[in-house]
Amino acid sequence: MRQLMTLAAPIMATSFIQMAYSLTDTAWVGRLGSREVAAIGTISLVMWAAQTFTNLNKIGSEVTVSQAIGAQDSSLAKQYATHNVTMSLVISVVLGTLLFLLAPQIVSIFELEESIASMSINYLHILSTSLPFFFLANTFTGIYNASGHTRVPFYISGVGLIFNMILDPILILKFHWGTQGAAIATWLAQALVFGLFLYRLHKDKLLGGFKLLGTLKQKESWHIFKIGAPVSGFTLLHCFVNIYLMRMASTVGGHIGVMSLGTGSEIEAITWNTSQGVSTALSTFVAQNYAAKCYKRVVKSIQKVLSIGCIFGFFTSLLFIFAGKQIFAIFVPEEEAFRAGGEYLFVLGFSQFFMLIEIIMQGIFYGIGRSVPPAINSVVFNYMRIPLAIFFVSLGMGLDGIWWGITVGTILKGICIFSWFILIRKSIFKIKRYKITM
Repeated sequence: MRQLMTLAAPIMATSFIQMAYSLTDTAWVGRLGSREVAAIGTISLVMWAAQTFTNLNKIGSEVTVSQAIGAQDSSLAKQYATHNVTMSLVISVVLGTLLFLLAPQIVSIFELEESIASMSINYLHILSTSLPFFFLANTFTGIYNASGHTRVPFYISGVGLIFNMILDPILILKFHWGTQGAAIATWLAQALVFGLFLYRLHKDKLLGGFKLLGTLKQKESWHIFKIGAPVSGFTLLHCFVNIYLMRMASTVGGHIGVMSLGTGSEIEAITWNTSQGVSTALSTFVAQNYAAKCYKRVVKSIQKVLSIGCIFGFFTSLLFIFAGKQIFAIFVPEEEAFRAGGEYLFVLGFSQFFMLIEIIMQGIFYGIGRSVPPAINSVVFNYMRIPLAIFFVSLGMGLDGIWWGITVGTILKGICIFSWFILIRKSIFKIKRYKITM
């Protein structure tokens, strides 16, 4: 467990920093009211969809640069680093321009009230111009990770978060800039992170120094695309489900529905990021020992992580079920808002245990080299949330119907992927005397 936690801690810390940007904005904007929270909630979802494309060059950098380093080909490593940075800049500028120009049409998808839609459009206009900073920072992170200097991105991201936390109350409340103040704070924080990366790259002479921009070549670009595109596409599919559910929440419950889903998802992400960090560490641990045919060690690690996951999942479920309103009130103190948000956390509380099991099982499947089962499981049951939500709403359950659609889909995901593993475990380990227990 000590080895697993050592692997998981940096991953979880970095994920929490990225998540804390939106939570910090929500916490301060929540002091203005639920309408303002709904305005930034819809754009957070849009930006999440846009930012899935960062995986193309972040993961592309981690794989291509590290492979070149492993092959002791410094020239190729520099070439791939330059290609990833150049591709990232081109994609971010094109995507940012599209978001800026199409902001009214994008916001209209959610069918918001006119005053809320206006705030959302202004928020998106500001954030869309920050995409190059965000994309390039993630690409630099991938290059540093590939080079083995994983602490540098963590420290730089931490500085950006602290800067954002300081700016938020000043721009939102003191200067009375509202949601635009939150967007400007995020923009400045991301610009700072980008600037710090440029400084460190120059100081560290990473990879012996490489050009940031260069001419894109078909062979290298296509290789990077093949590596990063599946991850970006997979995440984008998940975003489409949430966008549909957000529109549905707006139709059924107005801005309160949008606010509940947006902020509730951010709060729930605390659980998700914790389990994702453990899952990634478990994947690495399982892969190494599985390749060495140390099956007993693999089974033991799986049992330990599942045991801890069950305890943590059960605790989180109880917390959301019995203290959902109190937790939500920390971010949005308006009574109508935290009551509705508390109901969201209450319903989602019943699925937290199963969500943790699903994410942990993903790590196991990745570790044994079988990525198809978790991909099929995730896509099928994520999209099943839509008909489930429509069905429950048709029964007259209102917003709770949407929340139960999400919850039931998550429960089914957890049960299915665990059952899938139980069915194939003997053929995987080629042994009968070790049993997977929870």
